[in-house]
Amino acid sequence: MKKLLTLLFASLAIASLNAAEGNWTTDFAKAQAQAKSEKKMVLLNFTGSDWCGWCMKLDKEVFSQQAFKDYAAKNLVLVEVDFPQQKKQTAELKKANKDLAKRYKIEGYPTLIVLNSEGKQAGELGYMPGGPKAFVGELDKLKRK
Repeated sequence: MKKLLTLLFASLAIASLNAAEGNWTTDFAKAQAQAKSEKKMVLLNFTGSDWCGWCMKLDKEVFSQQAFKDYAAKNLVLVEVDFPQQKKQTAELKKANKDLAKRYKIEGYPTLIVLNSEGKQAGELGYMPGGPKAFVGELDKLKRK
């Protein structure tokens, strides 16, 4: 029993740390359920993580910055919809990503689709200069819609 409790607390601590670090999921259905229960927006990041220069720039200038991570932990459920050239993905994930790209009519990368907590599209963003402050400002505008 003691080992089970230790394992449970360790799992909860890791989950809390992941949320605070702004970790991205690839499971769209779970993200939608979490967003609904926590009253958060969903940020779908359509990216080519290992080949798209603008995607890498967005990650470096915004997503990896603490100001964005702090905002995301309180306001967003993050979903990475990746179309890499070198990174391995399961056939199931590739299909799910392709289906999402078709659903949201993605034509280029990076494209960021913002959904409200009910799953309705609130807006679409891309790379923008200004770092996390500018990006969070745009997200706040969509949140107020």
